[in-house]
Amino acid sequence: MSLKMNGSTPQRSMSEINVTPLVDVMLVLLVVFIVTAPLLAQAVKVELPLTTKTDVPPDKHFATLSIDAQGNIFLNDTPQTLANLASPLQDLLQADTEIIVQFHADKNVPYGKVADTMAAAHKAGINKLAFITKEQ
Repeated sequence: MSLKMNGSTPQRSMSEINVTPLVDVMLVLLVVFIVTAPLLAQAVKVELPLTTKTDVPPDKHFATLSIDAQGNIFLNDTPQTLANLASPLQDLLQADTEIIVQFHADKNVPYGKVADTMAAAHKAGINKLAFITKEQ
């Protein structure tokens, strides 16, 4: 079927779909999603659940770091101070590179003391730190 416009050129109906604009729109939506997704994840406020008892598999690669109710720090039941904690932790890490430090903190210990102890362990090179909790 041909139509004459302006009396000179026959026109055919176009049977192909141009997907370029569709691809452009999808890429813009993808960029918007990539930019906004991390912002949404950081803004979510959650109420942390209480934990139930889980059995920890036996592992020979662990050490125990504890803080009692008075704020005293113990590494494998040996008293330590926050200032000298890095040295024995580094010694443990050199002896066993797969060591996991199990962290026991009394619930009455101020959060700042717990954070300082965790920071000292991290500065000593401890990357695997397991928090030990009590069953409800």
